[in-house]
Amino acid sequence: MRFRSWFAAAALLLSSFAAHAAEPIKIGMLFPQSGGAGDDGQRVTKAVQVMAELINAQGGVLGRPIQVLIRDDESTPAVGVAKANELIGEGVSLVIEGYNSPVTLAIQPVLARAGIMDITVLSKADGILANNNNPLAVRMNSSNAMDAAAIADWLMHSKAHRIAFATQNDAYGNGAQAGVEAELKKAGWPYEIVSQQSFPFTATDFRVAVTAIKDAKPDAVSVTNSSGGSGMPAFLQQYAQQRGGAPVVAAVGTISPTVLAIAGAAAEGVASADIYFADVEPFKSYKANQDFVAALRTNHLLADKFTALGGGALQVWAIAANQVKSLDKEKVANAIRGKTLPGTIFGDATFAPNGQMQAHFFTTTVKDGQIVVQQ
Repeated sequence: MRFRSWFAAAALLLSSFAAHAAEPIKIGMLFPQSGGAGDDGQRVTKAVQVMAELINAQGGVLGRPIQVLIRDDESTPAVGVAKANELIGEGVSLVIEGYNSPVTLAIQPVLARAGIMDITVLSKADGILANNNNPLAVRMNSSNAMDAAAIADWLMHSKAHRIAFATQNDAYGNGAQAGVEAELKKAGWPYEIVSQQSFPFTATDFRVAVTAIKDAKPDAVSVTNSSGGSGMPAFLQQYAQQRGGAPVVAAVGTISPTVLAIAGAAAEGVASADIYFADVEPFKSYKANQDFVAALRTNHLLADKFTALGGGALQVWAIAANQVKSLDKEKVANAIRGKTLPGTIFGDATFAPNGQMQAHFFTTTVKDGQIVVQQ
């Protein structure tokens, strides 16, 4: 028994050495590393690097180590396109991207024409997987259409008929609001938009918008702002300062520990929903999640939805590549799209035929500075 245990340990060690000695597989990481989304982008990037270390320690992919090449898209479509072309020139096998929907929508055709597999981490616009022009595309995060039902349910449960919308004016924000309205109409819920406020992703001054919302006396405020490092906390702070009064529901996934740390007491009572929590069942019982959370902690990183989706993107690709024993992009993509992959951070991860990972939504409320999950 001791000999077999020693032999197994030695085999794993030799496998790890072999992976590190082989030519690395280049993976592109195209995410904001600067600007308002820079802090979030850097966290997701570090999470992908942590996952790469875990995979490499287990022998890599097809016996080869993963090398992550990082590029800053600056949350700007034109910059994203330029950086995507850089990664294509580097000969990457995969591009992990997607903090901002406009950037994702701009770079996906570039990657598709180059035949590069593309996994979107966070971007939610429904147009990202809306057609069959890119059979190599996969998305980890839920889409606007998937999110809409969770937010609409909250509004109806809260008896909100007079609704104020504060919406990021881009493909993501406008799509999120349109989805919520479509769900309310589908349910036959009578509602009136008493205030419509739109703003760019870079906005941090919401005083005029908050005043208009307060004066409209809504039953609830639906806010969509994907800038966790500046825009969302600024909106909540300014809304609290003016004593807006009506309860706030934030778009799915936009209330993060980063938002709470910056917004402070202004975030108290804000409702939302999300698809992953490291310490909530079923996730806390998944071995892959436990290992990932422990590795993040060692690297002084917080386990949240952003880091899980980033790390999960690389993990899913690695599992699929090892399953088909090939780096052929079509074979790997086909092993993910329309399939279920076991042993991921998300347990058995199921993907629709168009590459969209399926998800369960958990309603949340901020209480005493913490995100409380309603199961």
